[in-house]
Amino acid sequence: MTEILHMAHALSRHAGARQTVIARNVANADTPGYRAQDLAPFADSYNTPDTLALRTTRSGHIGGAGSAPALHSQAVDGPADPNGNTVSLPEEMLRAADTMRAHDLSLAVYRTALGVLRTSLGRPR
Repeated sequence: MTEILHMAHALSRHAGARQTVIARNVANADTPGYRAQDLAPFADSYNTPDTLALRTTRSGHIGGAGSAPALHSQAVDGPADPNGNTVSLPEEMLRAADTMRAHDLSLAVYRTALGVLRTSLGRPR
């Protein structure tokens, strides 16, 4: 059960980060030379171990073990406008809809897991 909740949390975090990147793309749709960005697919980022561990200076500090992998945006290939901008608003709308679907999926997993936990405790939903 914890692995499912961990995956739902990671999916929700990925969807939020991707929505931020999409919003940045839309905000810069008219900026000359701006290159559209996107995140790697969730499956790729979820299966990649975190290579950016936190550095501790004392043994009592909280370490980076178990932290979520860092999400980094990458340039998206696409045709450029005459001003060098590669943002396509219809493409960004499709990405936003896909991101909303992923976020809704993570919330559905949370709700289902909560229902399973309540049922196992003998409490009504």
